[in-house]
Amino acid sequence: MPPTGPQSVDRALAILDAVADAAGPVSAKALARRTGCSLSTAYHLLAPLTARGYLVRTAQGFALGPRIPGLHRSLLRQLEPAPRMADLLTRLRRATGAEAYHTAYRGGLITVVDTTAPVTDAANPFTPGRETRAHATAHGKALLAELPRPLRRRYLAEHGMARLTGATITSAELLEAELSRVRGQGFALSVGEADPSYTCLAVALPRGSAGDGDAVHALSVSLPTGEFRRRPQEIRSALAQAAADCG
Repeated sequence: MPPTGPQSVDRALAILDAVADAAGPVSAKALARRTGCSLSTAYHLLAPLTARGYLVRTAQGFALGPRIPGLHRSLLRQLEPAPRMADLLTRLRRATGAEAYHTAYRGGLITVVDTTAPVTDAANPFTPGRETRAHATAHGKALLAELPRPLRRRYLAEHGMARLTGATITSAELLEAELSRVRGQGFALSVGEADPSYTCLAVALPRGSAGDGDAVHALSVSLPTGEFRRRPQEIRSALAQAAADCG
C-alpha cells in the first residue's frame, strides 16, 4: 500500500502491520528489510511502539503488545449495534453450525468486527479486520446494498472488484443487478465468490439498531458449500431470527 501520511508515521504503521501479519516474533532486522528502512530507523520507530504497549520485545523478536486487545474491545464497544452481540453470534453459531460474523460499514470502510471462528482456524475465509473483498462476500453485498449509490460507487472505485474465483462478480453493472436482488429478497448470498469452497449468507440489520447513524451493520454465516446446500432454509431462518433479535 502506498504511503498516505508523514513517512515516519507510515513506516511505524507498516512495522505494526508486519508484526501483526507474522506467524511469530520478528527481529528488528527483518522488520527493517520488510518496511524498506534502515536498521537504525527501525529501532527509532520500534521504541515508541513498544513504550506505548503496541509491541513487546521478546528474546525471539518483536510481537504484538497488550494495547492491541484493548483497541479491539474499543472497536466492539463503538460499533456494537445491539447489547450482547457476542452472545447473539454464539447463539447463531449454535443454531446453524456455521461460523457467525458481525460486519459493519463506517467512514468508507467495511470491517469484520467480530466472529465466532477461533483465531487459530487458518481455514476460515473471514477474520476480524478490514474487509477488502466486499463485492464477493455476502456480508459485503448486504452492506453495499444499503448504501446510497454515490457512496457505493465511491467504495468500489477505491477498493476495486478483484477476481478472486471463477464465480466472482467483477462487473459494476452485474453487481448493481445483484445488489438490487439483495434488497428485494432481504438477504445476500455468496457461493464460492470469495473462497471457492465456502458459501456465506448475510442480512443487513435495521438501521435503528445502532447508535452511530452513519454505520450500517450486517450479520452473516459462512460454511462449506456442500453443508449449506443440504439445509439452506434452516440457515436462512436462523439468520433472519438473529437479525430480528437485534432490532
